[in-house]
Amino acid sequence: MLRELQVKPSNGIGVAVLLTALVLGGLYGFYLGARGENVALAVGGLTLAVLAGLGLPGLFTVEPNEGKALTLFGTYKGTVREPGLWWVNPFMSKTGVSLRVRNFETNKLKVNDAYSNPVEIGAIVVWRVVDTAEALFEVNDYVQYVAVQSESALRALASQHPYDAHGAGEIALSTNQDEVNKGLAKALVDRLSKAGVEVIEARISHLAYSPEIAAAMLQRQQASAIVAARQTIVEGAVGMVQLALASLKERDIVDLDGERKAAMVSNLLVVLCSERSTQPVVNTGSLYT
Repeated sequence: MLRELQVKPSNGIGVAVLLTALVLGGLYGFYLGARGENVALAVGGLTLAVLAGLGLPGLFTVEPNEGKALTLFGTYKGTVREPGLWWVNPFMSKTGVSLRVRNFETNKLKVNDAYSNPVEIGAIVVWRVVDTAEALFEVNDYVQYVAVQSESALRALASQHPYDAHGAGEIALSTNQDEVNKGLAKALVDRLSKAGVEVIEARISHLAYSPEIAAAMLQRQQASAIVAARQTIVEGAVGMVQLALASLKERDIVDLDGERKAAMVSNLLVVLCSERSTQPVVNTGSLYT
């Protein structure tokens, strides 16, 4: 694999001044030779101007956060990263590569999660080129390569995890976004390293069930939430009943047999777990009538 080789070419300002002076001097010599019918002076001046003019294409500029890869007859010679005006062999090809940080947002992909539920998912990838030689010569089009590999990594990640967690310790797309984002970033680093690209950040930007199952999944989520809430209410109610019975026994307020204790527990659970306000019934008789 090609690796970037940083080079520092000749200062372009001095070369530009020199070549301009040579071109003007050669043209002036050609003018004097032609006017004075001095063939040698005319030919020499013209030759000097042409040779100096051939050196002008060797001048090029490098912008901040830009690299210019130099190739000579198909051979990579190095990359210039320092901003300024430079001069190299005029027969060298100069290809500019932006080193700025870029954002790429994937399309909303339709993927099956780990439980084969169709979901819509999208991501944002923040990246930049760190090796111009790899970016230009190891892949055909590094920008398109980033786009294709980002979507491929996102599809693979979505198929490895469920949308919602159904067990303890299970990593879900909807609730464990930090772990999911780290997994996506790691997958992209492995895929894009050969293209000279550094992944700065990768995160999920869109996540939803596909429209055809969204309503059913919403009902399941609501049912799960209701069951979880009921479980919490029942656990709290049982604790309160246990505390009430223990307090009655400790303070010796009333001595309940098994049947009356069961009735009291049933009434307390109904009062504590009911969704609606209960209507009290006042017993004006004795304890057993």
